[in-house]
Amino acid sequence: MSLRISSQTIFDVGVKQIGSINSSILHTQQQLASGNRLLTAADDPIASARALEVTQSANINTQLATNRKTANSSLSQEDVALASSMTIIQNVMTLATNAGDGSLSQADRGSLATELQGQLNDLLGQANTADGAGGYLFSGYKSDTVPFSLTSTGAAYAGDQGQRSLQIGSTRTIPISDSGSSVFENNATGNGTFMTGADPGNYTRGGTGVIAPGSVADPTALTGDAYEIDFQVVPATGPGASPTTTYTVQDTTLGQPVPATPVPAVGIPYTSGQTIAFDGMTMAVTGAPADGDKFTVQPSQKQSIFTTLTNLINALQAPGQGPAGQTSLTNALNQANQNLSNAHDNILSVRASVGSRLNELDALDSAGGDLDTQYQSQLVSLTGLDEVAAISQFTQQQTTLDAAQKSFKTVSGLSLFNYIGS
Repeated sequence: MSLRISSQTIFDVGVKQIGSINSSILHTQQQLASGNRLLTAADDPIASARALEVTQSANINTQLATNRKTANSSLSQEDVALASSMTIIQNVMTLATNAGDGSLSQADRGSLATELQGQLNDLLGQANTADGAGGYLFSGYKSDTVPFSLTSTGAAYAGDQGQRSLQIGSTRTIPISDSGSSVFENNATGNGTFMTGADPGNYTRGGTGVIAPGSVADPTALTGDAYEIDFQVVPATGPGASPTTTYTVQDTTLGQPVPATPVPAVGIPYTSGQTIAFDGMTMAVTGAPADGDKFTVQPSQKQSIFTTLTNLINALQAPGQGPAGQTSLTNALNQANQNLSNAHDNILSVRASVGSRLNELDALDSAGGDLDTQYQSQLVSLTGLDEVAAISQFTQQQTTLDAAQKSFKTVSGLSLFNYIGS
């Protein structure tokens, strides 16, 4: 049986073969031009699927790196604002110490009050620091709201308690801000457990008693109640005699006296500087309280640094001359210094937290860089092109194409007429 091959078949087969070789050459050219072995998923379905997963992971890692830069910028701004706030508070504490100088006149204290007002305004500016993106650092979630505004008693907070956060790792989200309330208002008064103070009426009575901040002697005996220490002074009854000063302690929360051990018949004898102890607390009063003078002992509360500064300014501006005036100022300064120290410690604690977060960002940046290198290495192994092998293949394909074209030309030129003519 004879096999018949028509001219049409010869042309179809030849064109198909040359087209296939041309497609292979074009594919190799594209691989060489892109440097990638995988141009479509059909080139290697398994490697393509794995490369897609690695690419997605690399893109997520890149976004996390961007988030870390944003977090670093926000936290660095906050750190600068906190450092400036601490410096301002230290300056205020120095001014408060200088204000205790008994040789200062009322005008001198007024000048210090004016200087403190400037420090208050500076601190308010730090509390209202902008975040560089149209918002404010210390306003919580209400980033477009100015956090603090001055009032007659300090400053009012208009933000909320929120902490803005960013995801900085595959399983780690970090706060990139702190609320103004936690930074500037979360300051314990007194020694952190209770706060002592002098009754304003002591000045008009002429008393010179100064009460110390006190300390906790027995935590288990604390009640959390408010107290009042009342002084009674019995004038001297004859020549050469001295006045007799005693005191009693009243639990103003329960409305009843605090018994002494043993209970004296008429008050507890007072000696300047001697420890006064009750319900797990100890403190001392120095100086000479007048009859009817009172000192308060209240549970520690949270107080805004702006309120502390405003109270200090008011104390310096208040009229007060002589020993009683100096004593009233001393009591106010002691209370202010204790509260300023607490505010400084609170901001220091927040700043330490910010520093810890910045350190974590640095560590995650280093790990993220290593991870990115790993992803790029994986992608190269999955999609990278062996250029030497590809060039060799390209050369072979060109040789094959030349041979196919020459053979097609020869075969397509054959016909019966050429055979008969020969």
